Amino acid sequence: MLVVTTEGLPGYEITTVLGEVLGVCATSRNPFAAGLRSTEGGPGLDMSQFLVQTRAKAVGQMIHVAEQRGANAVVGMRFDHRDFTNTWAEMCAYGTAVVAVPLHASSGAHAAERSTAGAR
Repeated sequence: MLVVTTEGLPGYEITTVLGEVLGVCATSRNPFAAGLRSTEGGPGLDMSQFLVQTRAKAVGQMIHVAEQRGANAVVGMRFDHRDFTNTWAEMCAYGTAVVAVPLHASSGAHAAERSTAGAR
C-alpha cells in the first residue's frame, strides 16, 4: 500500500477516490504506566521509540481501513493528536483512500517520443 503525504502520486493516475480513512491509537500520558524511561537510560522504551510505535499503530489501522474499502493507496496522509483526559492522549493518522494505477503506457510513449525527437 502506498501512503504519501502529497495530494497526488507521480507516475500514477488516481482513478477512484474512496474517501477519508482514519487510524487511531490511544496512549497513556503517564510515563510510569507506559513503561517509558528517560533518554539517559533505564528500563522500558524511551519516548522517541514510544512515539514511533504509536504513530506506526495509527498508520497500520488507517491502512487496514483503506484496504477494506478496496484502496491501494492513501494520499494526503497527516498526523494529529489530542489529549482527552489528564492521562490519555489520542494519536490519529488520516488521509484519503484511493485506487491508483501506474502510468506505464503513457510514460513509455513519452520516452519513445523523446528518443525519436533526438534522432532528427
